[in-house]
Amino acid sequence: MTKLIRISAAVLLVFLCAATLAWGQAEPAKPAAAPSTPAAATADGDTYVIGESDLLTINVWHEPDLSRDLAVRTDGKITLPLIGELQASGQTVEQLRRTIAVQLKKYMEAPEVTVIVKEARSQFFTIVGMVQKPGSYPLTQRLTVMEGLAMGGGFKDFAKKKKILVVRTKRDGTTERLPFNYEAAANGELKQNFALEQKDMIVVP
Repeated sequence: MTKLIRISAAVLLVFLCAATLAWGQAEPAKPAAAPSTPAAATADGDTYVIGESDLLTINVWHEPDLSRDLAVRTDGKITLPLIGELQASGQTVEQLRRTIAVQLKKYMEAPEVTVIVKEARSQFFTIVGMVQKPGSYPLTQRLTVMEGLAMGGGFKDFAKKKKILVVRTKRDGTTERLPFNYEAAANGELKQNFALEQKDMIVVP
């Protein structure tokens, strides 16, 4: 009887091991996470204001003849088939998308339109002077002076961090010189760290 019990226990153990192995093999693998799109690659359609020279991608679903890349002209307009000229500069991406869709309803039922800023050429700021990577950078979202300087790759030796200037061009063509003290901002003086505006130039002496 004892021998029979031992044999039964061994058989049961083998069965349990086999069942466990089969269950592990049958468990479906978890799908890999989809690659994320860099935030800098696109502009926020609800807040980004289109400007002159911006390159737009306009797609109309199932209408390849109406879908194309267009640069906003210096007069702020674009030209589309069926519609003609449209004012693009000064509108957000979503506003322009709705405008195009409304105009196309004259010719088709329920047009599906997408508008993407392929290259934000009008929204930029510039860093010059004693930084590692001087040049122009896109301004497709809100950036403070500190964040803008970070994009410049850090300061060079002997940079005068307390005497930085932000040169701002106003709409009437005049310029304004805004002092910025990096060390004060880094120490918590938040009023020093104001937001950059389109075409600002950060000068690091």
